[in-house]
Amino acid sequence: MKAYQIQKTPFEVPTTDGKIIKEHFGLASTGDSEISIAHMVAPPGWSEPFQTPEFDEYTFIIKGKKQFIINNETIVLEAGQSIKINKHTRVQYSNPFTEPCIYLAICTPAFSINTVNRESE
Repeated sequence: MKAYQIQKTPFEVPTTDGKIIKEHFGLASTGDSEISIAHMVAPPGWSEPFQTPEFDEYTFIIKGKKQFIINNETIVLEAGQSIKINKHTRVQYSNPFTEPCIYLAICTPAFSINTVNRESE
């Protein structure tokens, strides 16, 4: 086994909301259940339902701004800022701004649609 792995073909998650998700490492791309690392682009006006994930999620903003509603507190992060949201925390992610938000999302254990626990819209 090699001592490293270069990812040149991340798994592009199909979406219906205009968001671009390219998972470089994780369940969908490499079968790794311990961590997922994804490059994301959230278009202006994008949002998703509240969720209470069973994983810790780290977000690093590369460009633009992203809004988080965490336990009824609204937080806005800008380029160069990051946040860790602990598992079992109710959160809603959105980009109510006029520019796309480009960011990295890192989840431990890896993101899974079965453990994100999204609420119905």
